[in-house]
Amino acid sequence: MRTLKDQLFNVAVNQIISNKTLRGIAAKHLDKQIYKTMLNDSLLTYHEERLDRYYFVSNLMNQVRKNLDRGYINKTVVKKMMKVFVGDSWKPNRLDNLNDAKIAFKEKYGEYPPKFLVVSPDKSCNLNCTGCYASCVPGKGSKLDYETTRRIIKEAHDIFGSRFVTISGGEPFIYRSEGKTIFDIFEEFNDMFFLVYTNGTLLNKKAAALLAELGNVTPGISIEGFEFETDERRGKGVHKKVRQAMENLREVGVPFGVSVTATSKNHQTLLTDEFYKYYFETLGATYMWQFQLMPIGRGKDMMELMVNPKQRVELFKKWEVVSRELGYPFADFWNCGTLSSGCIAYGRFSGYFYVDFDGKVMPCVFVPYYTEKIQDIYKRGGTIADALQSKLFKNGRKWQKDYGFGKDKKGNVIMACSIRDHYKNFKENILTKDSIGADEEAKIAIKDPAYEKIMIAYDEELQKLTDVIVDEKYLSDLIVEHDS
Repeated sequence: MRTLKDQLFNVAVNQIISNKTLRGIAAKHLDKQIYKTMLNDSLLTYHEERLDRYYFVSNLMNQVRKNLDRGYINKTVVKKMMKVFVGDSWKPNRLDNLNDAKIAFKEKYGEYPPKFLVVSPDKSCNLNCTGCYASCVPGKGSKLDYETTRRIIKEAHDIFGSRFVTISGGEPFIYRSEGKTIFDIFEEFNDMFFLVYTNGTLLNKKAAALLAELGNVTPGISIEGFEFETDERRGKGVHKKVRQAMENLREVGVPFGVSVTATSKNHQTLLTDEFYKYYFETLGATYMWQFQLMPIGRGKDMMELMVNPKQRVELFKKWEVVSRELGYPFADFWNCGTLSSGCIAYGRFSGYFYVDFDGKVMPCVFVPYYTEKIQDIYKRGGTIADALQSKLFKNGRKWQKDYGFGKDKKGNVIMACSIRDHYKNFKENILTKDSIGADEEAKIAIKDPAYEKIMIAYDEELQKLTDVIVDEKYLSDLIVEHDS
């Protein structure tokens, strides 16, 4: 039965969407409710952790409201978007939004299913970016056949009870199989919401109009900074095409986000207020993700592009400013562990896992190791749920619990990544003997003593720098009241 609080929440959301006159009042009411809920969430250990979560959700709601006022988002899209990104996600570790599929999964496997998954149906890309994590090459690359892609998403829907899927690549809008495209997936699963990471160059007016008609997709468009930084890494003229894509999406009301890769070359740009204001205010982005360059794929040979520990701390501090002072919905995949209660890989409850263009089932986009392909699981009569039962995945989930997911005492919450921030432990306690590198670069990296030395030294220096921040910001006002 829906509570009065739930009913009031939905009234406020509907007023924000449909009634411009009452939108401001409804937004203030909803913001107060979000604040109260976050600050009383007994599954979050630290007061500042609760505030981190509140600011992100509040900023997202307000950016949606602002873009609705500007006519950048149509109502059909935002209804589904608010349900997925606010209605179902503002309490990501709570157990009061469970559907029948999630309960059945828990009864069968002893733990709750992941919230979503990432699927890369096609390795092909029309760009050739420096340090690409997927080692994509224009015009080349394997891909999943349409029926396999469809089955993966259907099983996530039916078995996990998931209503959110991320599509990555390669370039997703290149995908063609059995006479179908990625748009056919969006159309069939119209009760799900899709975040698509794309370089944006193929989002012409026709594609934008189709996304608006579907109403269940938001593109996360990759950039590297302003025009100079983007064109330097992605190719001359790419930023101009990106701006045109954003204009096409604004015209038909499709909300889009920005995905930026932080590197040693652009990190100074990412420390400026102007960068965030440009994309949120001038170009109308609704959200922003930051992914620090991970030395895998072609990035392994470009380790000088990885932000160093001091630069990473600077980016963490900038995130605090962007979130709490500038008021933009911005999250850093590595620095924002408090937004997700730590590492979200390995198919963790409220987390995710990754299936790539070859069918390799991996813990994370940035953990390029697997033990099985989804095709082999299907051949023996299994489902995508069986992929989560591998020793590799179980080792990862055990580490997450030991590190503090769902516990009173946590490890360093800024260093939440199992491989980037704890490389030695990853090799010794998570990676299994039967684990296979997803590509030649990953196979070489895991056996390379020089690579290991660099990664461990990185972790040690980062821990020294961030332990101080954790002590001062989070541990100074520890809350332990896990009563639910």
